[in-house]
Amino acid sequence: MTAPVTPVEVRVARASDEAQLARLDRISWSPQSGFPSVIQQTGSVFFLTESPPQAFLVGVIDRAVVGYIRLGSPLPLPENAHVIGVLGLAVAPDARRRGVATALLTAAEERARARGARKLSLRTFSTNPQAIQLYTGFGFQREGVLRAEFLIEGQYVDDLLLAKYLTDPSLDQTGG
Repeated sequence: MTAPVTPVEVRVARASDEAQLARLDRISWSPQSGFPSVIQQTGSVFFLTESPPQAFLVGVIDRAVVGYIRLGSPLPLPENAHVIGVLGLAVAPDARRRGVATALLTAAEERARARGARKLSLRTFSTNPQAIQLYTGFGFQREGVLRAEFLIEGQYVDDLLLAKYLTDPSLDQTGG
Protein backbone atom coordinates (compact mmCIF):
# COMPACT_ATOMS: atom_id res chain seq x y z
CA MET A 1 0.00 0.00 0.00
CA THR A 2 1.41 3.37 -0.98
CA ALA A 3 1.28 6.44 1.21
CA PRO A 4 -1.21 9.12 0.17
CA VAL A 5 0.26 11.90 -1.94
CA THR A 6 0.22 15.24 -0.17
CA PRO A 7 -1.33 17.85 -2.45
CA VAL A 8 0.63 20.90 -3.54
CA GLU A 9 -0.75 24.21 -2.31
CA VAL A 10 0.07 27.19 -4.54
CA ARG A 11 -0.08 30.72 -3.17
CA VAL A 12 1.51 34.12 -3.63
CA ALA A 13 4.86 34.40 -1.86
CA ARG A 14 5.12 36.29 1.41
CA ALA A 15 8.05 38.25 2.79
CA SER A 16 8.30 35.58 5.50
CA ASP A 17 9.13 32.98 2.79
CA GLU A 18 12.44 34.66 1.97
CA ALA A 19 14.74 32.34 3.95
CA GLN A 20 13.08 29.20 2.56
CA LEU A 21 13.25 30.58 -1.00
CA ALA A 22 16.91 31.57 -0.66
CA ARG A 23 17.69 28.03 0.55
CA LEU A 24 15.63 26.56 -2.29
CA ASP A 25 17.63 28.60 -4.80
CA ARG A 26 20.93 27.35 -3.35
CA ILE A 27 19.97 23.67 -3.62
CA SER A 28 17.96 23.68 -6.88
CA TRP A 29 20.26 25.05 -9.54
CA SER A 30 23.07 23.34 -11.42
CA PRO A 31 25.26 24.41 -14.35
CA GLN A 32 22.80 22.56 -16.63
CA SER A 33 19.88 24.68 -15.43
CA GLY A 34 21.32 27.94 -14.10
CA PHE A 35 24.20 30.35 -14.27
CA PRO A 36 27.18 29.36 -12.08
CA SER A 37 28.02 33.04 -11.53
CA VAL A 38 24.55 33.65 -10.09
CA ILE A 39 24.47 30.38 -8.13
CA GLN A 40 27.71 31.35 -6.36
CA GLN A 41 26.24 34.71 -5.34
CA THR A 42 23.06 33.25 -3.88
CA GLY A 43 22.84 34.31 -0.27
CA SER A 44 20.10 34.88 2.25
CA VAL A 45 18.48 37.72 0.26
CA PHE A 46 15.94 36.47 -2.24
CA PHE A 47 13.48 39.28 -2.87
CA LEU A 48 14.74 42.33 -4.72
CA THR A 49 13.10 45.60 -5.73
CA GLU A 50 12.48 44.22 -9.24
CA SER A 51 11.43 40.84 -7.79
CA PRO A 52 9.14 41.47 -4.80
CA PRO A 53 7.16 38.68 -3.11
CA GLN A 54 4.05 39.31 -5.23
CA ALA A 55 6.02 38.40 -8.40
CA PHE A 56 6.31 34.82 -7.12
CA LEU A 57 3.92 31.97 -6.69
CA VAL A 58 5.18 29.30 -4.32
CA GLY A 59 4.44 25.61 -4.09
CA VAL A 60 3.94 24.35 -0.55
CA ILE A 61 3.82 20.76 0.72
CA ASP A 62 3.29 20.11 4.43
CA ARG A 63 3.85 23.81 5.20
CA ALA A 64 7.29 23.82 3.53
CA VAL A 65 8.00 25.95 0.47
CA VAL A 66 9.28 23.44 -2.08
CA GLY A 67 9.07 25.41 -5.31
CA TYR A 68 8.50 28.77 -6.91
CA ILE A 69 7.68 30.39 -10.20
CA ARG A 70 8.53 34.01 -10.89
CA LEU A 71 6.30 35.91 -13.28
CA GLY A 72 6.84 39.28 -14.86
CA SER A 73 7.12 41.27 -18.00
CA PRO A 74 9.77 40.03 -20.44
CA LEU A 75 10.12 43.63 -21.63
CA PRO A 76 8.90 46.68 -19.73
CA LEU A 77 7.02 48.10 -22.74
CA PRO A 78 3.28 48.68 -23.16
CA GLU A 79 3.51 46.99 -26.56
CA ASN A 80 4.57 43.79 -24.77
CA ALA A 81 1.99 43.97 -21.96
CA HIS A 82 -0.01 41.03 -23.38
CA VAL A 83 2.91 38.68 -22.65
CA ILE A 84 3.69 37.29 -19.20
CA GLY A 85 7.18 35.88 -18.80
CA VAL A 86 8.09 32.90 -16.67
CA LEU A 87 11.28 34.46 -15.33
CA GLY A 88 12.26 31.56 -13.12
CA LEU A 89 10.99 28.22 -11.88
CA ALA A 90 12.65 26.02 -9.29
CA VAL A 91 11.64 22.92 -7.35
CA ALA A 92 13.59 21.44 -4.45
CA PRO A 93 15.35 18.23 -5.51
CA ASP A 94 13.53 16.13 -2.91
CA ALA A 95 10.13 17.46 -4.06
CA ARG A 96 10.57 16.76 -7.78
CA ARG A 97 8.18 14.39 -9.56
CA ARG A 98 5.43 15.27 -7.08
CA GLY A 99 3.51 17.69 -9.30
CA VAL A 100 4.99 20.89 -7.91
CA ALA A 101 6.15 22.34 -11.24
CA THR A 102 2.87 21.41 -12.94
CA ALA A 103 0.87 23.04 -10.13
CA LEU A 104 3.00 26.19 -10.39
CA LEU A 105 2.65 26.35 -14.19
CA THR A 106 -1.11 25.81 -13.93
CA ALA A 107 -1.43 28.61 -11.38
CA ALA A 108 0.80 30.86 -13.51
CA GLU A 109 -1.40 30.27 -16.53
CA GLU A 110 -4.53 31.03 -14.49
CA ARG A 111 -2.94 34.24 -13.20
CA ALA A 112 -1.88 35.25 -16.72
CA ARG A 113 -5.38 34.63 -18.11
CA ALA A 114 -6.93 36.63 -15.24
CA ARG A 115 -4.66 39.53 -16.17
CA GLY A 116 -5.72 39.35 -19.81
CA ALA A 117 -2.43 37.99 -21.10
CA ARG A 118 -2.45 36.28 -24.48
CA LYS A 119 0.87 34.47 -24.15
CA LEU A 120 3.27 32.96 -21.61
CA SER A 121 6.92 32.98 -22.65
CA LEU A 122 10.09 31.60 -21.14
CA ARG A 123 13.71 30.77 -21.82
CA THR A 124 15.56 27.61 -20.85
CA PHE A 125 18.95 26.08 -21.50
CA SER A 126 19.33 23.41 -24.17
CA THR A 127 21.28 21.46 -21.51
CA ASN A 128 18.19 21.05 -19.32
CA PRO A 129 16.16 18.19 -20.87
CA GLN A 130 13.94 17.81 -17.79
CA ALA A 131 12.78 21.42 -18.09
CA ILE A 132 12.27 21.11 -21.85
CA GLN A 133 10.15 18.00 -21.32
CA LEU A 134 8.13 19.70 -18.56
CA TYR A 135 7.43 22.81 -20.63
CA THR A 136 6.58 21.03 -23.89
CA GLY A 137 4.38 18.61 -21.96
CA PHE A 138 2.55 21.62 -20.57
CA GLY A 139 1.88 22.98 -24.06
CA PHE A 140 4.84 25.31 -24.61
CA GLN A 141 6.27 25.32 -28.11
CA ARG A 142 9.73 26.27 -29.27
CA GLU A 143 9.74 29.69 -30.91
CA GLY A 144 13.43 30.21 -31.31
CA VAL A 145 16.97 29.28 -30.44
CA LEU A 146 19.79 31.65 -29.53
CA ARG A 147 22.76 29.52 -30.54
CA ALA A 148 25.80 29.48 -28.25
CA GLU A 149 24.23 32.26 -26.18
CA PHE A 150 26.09 31.33 -23.00
CA LEU A 151 29.51 29.92 -22.15
CA ILE A 152 29.08 27.74 -19.06
CA GLU A 153 31.95 25.73 -17.67
CA GLY A 154 33.74 25.79 -21.03
CA GLN A 155 30.70 24.69 -23.04
CA TYR A 156 28.61 26.89 -25.32
CA VAL A 157 24.93 26.49 -24.46
CA ASP A 158 21.93 27.37 -26.59
CA ASP A 159 19.13 29.43 -25.06
CA LEU A 160 15.72 28.08 -26.08
CA LEU A 161 12.77 30.44 -26.42
CA LEU A 162 9.44 28.77 -25.68
CA ALA A 163 5.88 30.08 -25.53
CA LYS A 164 2.35 28.98 -24.81
CA TYR A 165 -0.46 30.92 -26.43
CA LEU A 166 -3.43 31.49 -24.16
CA THR A 167 -5.58 32.67 -27.07
CA ASP A 168 -5.53 31.52 -30.68
CA PRO A 169 -2.89 33.66 -32.46
CA SER A 170 -4.56 32.97 -35.83
CA LEU A 171 -7.52 35.07 -34.65
CA ASP A 172 -5.33 38.17 -34.33
CA GLN A 173 -6.39 41.01 -36.55
CA THR A 174 -3.08 42.83 -36.14
CA GLY A 175 -1.04 40.89 -38.67
CA GLY A 176 2.51 40.05 -37.99
